[in-house]
Amino acid sequence: MSALYKSEAGAHELRRRYQEQLRDWPVPAEQVRVPTREGETFVVVSGPPDAPPVLLLHGSGANATNWRDDIATWSRHLRTYALDLIGEPGLSAPSRPPLASDAHARWLDDVLAGLGITRTAIVGMSLGGWLALDYTTRHPERVTRLALLCPGGVGKQKTGWLFKALLLRPFGRWGARRSVRAATGLHTPEARPVLDQVLLTFSHFNPRTERLPVFPDSALRRLTMPVLVTAGRRDVMFDSTETARRIRHCLPHATVRLLPDAGHALLGQTDSVLTFLHP
Repeated sequence: MSALYKSEAGAHELRRRYQEQLRDWPVPAEQVRVPTREGETFVVVSGPPDAPPVLLLHGSGANATNWRDDIATWSRHLRTYALDLIGEPGLSAPSRPPLASDAHARWLDDVLAGLGITRTAIVGMSLGGWLALDYTTRHPERVTRLALLCPGGVGKQKTGWLFKALLLRPFGRWGARRSVRAATGLHTPEARPVLDQVLLTFSHFNPRTERLPVFPDSALRRLTMPVLVTAGRRDVMFDSTETARRIRHCLPHATVRLLPDAGHALLGQTDSVLTFLHP
């Protein structure tokens, strides 16, 4: 059994659910498996082959279905490559190299080479936002546009929500649901399918416990391409106010959107991201 999962039965259940969701992908898609130095990487490819490419990097505890609500719109104008990050509950290798190294950047080099991409836009969410920043600060010449949703590695990583989650653990499923709501910031009835998916995933999946390294100002200033950063002011995982302040200070050309009523999970950003990627 992979250390990523709490049991083989749980891993099987998550893979089964994921395969069902892939069969219901909202647009025609090609499923590609790219060999890399960290093992195989699974990619869902949609959109016109001659359209501008965009690499999609999801957050922790997720997979390519992170982008299901966006793909139908984005793939009309862009060639979308939705990756399953290594070490996460998708179909890519279970490898988790140290974040405080160049291992993930070298992995993405292999992915891009396998896909035949030399330059691309990148959209990254949370952990995927950290990976996008890590890659782009190392290889700014390869990234045409960078869109970050609640990214890690800029504002301080918070831990208070973990203590609250531990207090709710004795209350079973009710407590787990309250923890997920607190962590994501999703409280509306429309968000229930997302909450159910997160609850199912983390009942079977062991997330990373490694803290995300923070990028110094000198690294952020390498981002000379157009940059969009969107964060929720009520994010309990990252200090989004500090994220906005540092981005504005280091990247005066960036567009920064700090949503006053949003938490960590940002829904409904399809049109704003598309406007940035395909002006």
